[in-house]
Amino acid sequence: MDVLGFTVDWQTPGVIASVGRDRCHLFLIEGDQGHPGTWVWIGVSDAGALHEDYVAKGATIRNPPANFSWAYEMQVEDPDGNVLRFGSEPKPDQPTGNWRDMRGDVWTLEGGGRWRKASIG
Repeated sequence: MDVLGFTVDWQTPGVIASVGRDRCHLFLIEGDQGHPGTWVWIGVSDAGALHEDYVAKGATIRNPPANFSWAYEMQVEDPDGNVLRFGSEPKPDQPTGNWRDMRGDVWTLEGGGRWRKASIG
């Protein structure tokens, strides 16, 4: 949590906790409601600046900031394999970036708005 800048608001160990950063708060739940591999989207004021902060602190960046129609977004992975997606306003002057799915495959937007699995190698 130190790397991502969250602090523990309160917790019941082994059951539920609330963590926060600025005005954002998340409930983290173990057991039936929480499963590794969960994705959470968090709106932030500047995903690019947050990316620089996380890189400096050694966070696991799953996908660097990229522009999409919905946001300028990056993906960060926590030690349990959960993906935190941080996004700020899209950048209309930049092209759409590559997207990384739950398996880690990279997708590229083609003409006509269709996504194609990218060849990485």
